[in-house]
This record gives sequence, structure tokens and C-alpha cells, in this order.
Amino acid sequence: MGRLFGTDGVRGVANADLTAEMALGLSVAAAHVLAEAGTFAGHRPKAVVGRDPRASGEFLEAAVAAGLASAGVDVLMVGVLPTPAVAHLTGALGADLGVMLSASHNAMPDNGIKFFARGGHKLADELEDRIEAVYESHRHGEPWERPTGAGVGRLRPYDEGFEQYVGHLLSVLPNRLDGLKIVLDEAHGAASGVSPEAFTRAGAQVVTIGAEPDGLNINDGCGSTHLGRLKAAVVEHGADLGIAHDGDADRCLAVDHTGEEVDGDQILAVLALAMRERSELRADTVVATVMSNLGFKLAMEKAGIHLVQTAVGDRYVLEEMKQHGFALGGEQSGHVIILDHATTGDGTLTGLLLAARVAQSGRSLRELASVMERLPQVLVNVPDVDKSRVRTSADLAAAVSEAERELGSTGRVLLRPSGTEPLVRVMVEAADIEQARSVAGRLADAVKSALG
Repeated sequence: MGRLFGTDGVRGVANADLTAEMALGLSVAAAHVLAEAGTFAGHRPKAVVGRDPRASGEFLEAAVAAGLASAGVDVLMVGVLPTPAVAHLTGALGADLGVMLSASHNAMPDNGIKFFARGGHKLADELEDRIEAVYESHRHGEPWERPTGAGVGRLRPYDEGFEQYVGHLLSVLPNRLDGLKIVLDEAHGAASGVSPEAFTRAGAQVVTIGAEPDGLNINDGCGSTHLGRLKAAVVEHGADLGIAHDGDADRCLAVDHTGEEVDGDQILAVLALAMRERSELRADTVVATVMSNLGFKLAMEKAGIHLVQTAVGDRYVLEEMKQHGFALGGEQSGHVIILDHATTGDGTLTGLLLAARVAQSGRSLRELASVMERLPQVLVNVPDVDKSRVRTSADLAAAVSEAERELGSTGRVLLRPSGTEPLVRVMVEAADIEQARSVAGRLADAVKSALG
């Protein structure tokens, strides 16, 4: 079988790929592995468990809590909160691990399990591999060590988590948002409560859309993957800007007052300049992935800011930041990590800091974002192919080489298997949008032919 853990936890169709039995087993395995790693040494272990509003999160939450308690872990149930809130509370409450149930921007039928280690940090690949190995051993007959009597874990609601997280967000803002009108699209997701509360308390006049989760409507035509409603609402309400989150609110995209999108690269550029101005951008360096637009790299060079690029995935950005002590990093998709205040991408924090820059500077988001010029970039998702052969197919390698020769030094090509979905992503960047579309279309056909 393939590796259960992708780039962002374990995901699949809830109750088909991701079952209650799997959720329970992975939770017990996580408790055992982290205990062996010394995380639980010397005290009774404690976990923080949260979820997004998906209907399937209810039974998966119950399964995770049962698994952890059966392994002797006390569980604080924080309910529906964003992924970064669960990470923050894991650290703030001194918990030994955190568990978030969400499939982020995926459609409602999917769900996922994401583990955090002590301090609210994502697990290293080695720990994920060990959890998976223990889980598979149990599935094939190896018994668990099961505490009894007073040794079993206890479950209790932790309603204070909402207020603690909102308080944390407000405590790190450099200035208030008074005078700004902001439209928030919450994707009917995990931030539907905390994000409007935080922006309102920070002084903004807030208009919300996509903030009525019913368990079935998460990411449905709204949020950071569907910006049309937000663009229209910003123009309709005469707002200064709009902020869009995904289902678990670990990412943020924005819209300026004219209804134009401001993507993750532009947000990073604005925040990098603001943080340098406040002497918070350590080593004058920002970390991004190879998917970042070439225009972002050129803008940072012009501003005298060094750019370090990693493989695609916010976990790789985070690893680079932690290893070298950098303060800011992120992805074009809107995962932005401000390491002094968060251990993972935090869409609400990102949106607050972006709005704070608009308020402090007196300049529009459109003007601030113009610090970089986005070169035409086309992304095509190719589904229903064997993504495991992307790097080994000779036919595909030949197609990529031909495309690179055509683009020359004015563009680039990137093919990568998705870490969270069964598809291959084709990215082409060129000076001319029509050339980028043409090359991307041919490469997508080549992927289908070689890997289909």
C-alpha cells in the first residue's frame, strides 16, 4: 500500500477511505509513538482535539477522542476551530499532542486527520512513518497496550479555546484596523466564528459571507478557492478589501477594493516589507516554494530582500524557517507562516496583519500589492493518472524538455504530484499568457498520455 500520510496529514473520503476505525487506530498509534519518543515522559498525557464543521467531523472526532482516551490520554475537546487555533492551543495549554480533523479546501465529502506534536508543531516525516508502522502492525494482529481503571483517559469540553485564540490574534497586531471596511469570506468553515470576532474587535467594520456552516456547505462555491462571491461583495459594499479563508482557515487570499485578487505571493511581498520596516524580518529573508511567481522573486531582489525557495508544501517552508530562524514564509496558495506568532499557516492572522498594513500605511491594498508584477502563470490539474510516475516517465521527461526549450529563459515549467489529491499539477510560467496556456495544454495532454 502507499503511504497513508500525505503532505498535510491523512485525507480521503470520510467513511469510505477515512473510517472511524482508521481514525481511532491512528490516534492510538500516535499516542504510543509520541510516548516512545519521550513526549509523555513523567506526566499524564494531554491532547487537544478540534475540527472543522464537516458533518463527518462529528463521528471522526468521537473516534479520535475514544482512541486517545483508550491509550491513557486526557482529551480537551475544543470543538469547531481553525487548524492554527488547534496548533496554538496545543502549545499554549502544554498539551502533548494536538489533532485537527479537516480536509482544508477539499470538498465536503472528504475529511482528514492532522497531528501536532508538543508545542503545536507538525510532525516530522519520521514520526509520521512510525505512527503508520504502529497502526499497520495493530491492523495485522499486534495487540495494543491498554490501560485500565484510573489509567484510561478522560474527555472534557474546552470552550475557553475560542476566547484564548482570539485574544492571541489581537495581542500580536501592530496597530488597529479602525476606519477599514472589510468583507470576510469564511468558506462556511472553521473560522466562521473567530475571524469576524477578531476583525471586529480590532476595529474594522466587517461584512461576512460564507459564515453559516451547516456541516454540508463547507467550501461550496465560496472561500479561498472560489473568489467570485468575495470580489462581487467587496465592490458592492464599497469595502477597502476582502479576505478569504479555506475550510480550516490555515490560508488567506485577498481582494483589493476594485475586486482584483491579491494572491499569496503578493501578500508575502506586502508583509515582508512591513516586517522589515518594523525590524521583524530576520536576516532580511523570506521563504517561499518553487511555485512562487517569478515576479515575486524579482520584487524581493529589487527591495533587497533575500528569497529562499523550498519544495511545494507549507511543511517544507516551515522546516526551512525553523532550521535557519527565519520569521516569514509561505505559498502562493495563501499559506503564510509568521513564525514568531504561529507554528503553522494562519489565515486569520495573515488577514489581520495585511489589513493592519493597509490601515497603518494609509495606502490601498491595490497600491501595496503593486510592489510585485505577476508574470502570467497557468496551472492545470490533471486527474485520474498515476501520479507516482511523474519523475520516472521518460516520455514525460521528453515533453518537459521540449517545453523548456520553447520557453527559454523567459519562463519555466513545473510538474508535481499533488500531496493531498489524486492528480498531477502542471504549472507553466511565461512572459506571454497565450504561450503559457498553449504549453500548459500540451503538457497536460502529455501527462494524460504518459501516466493515464
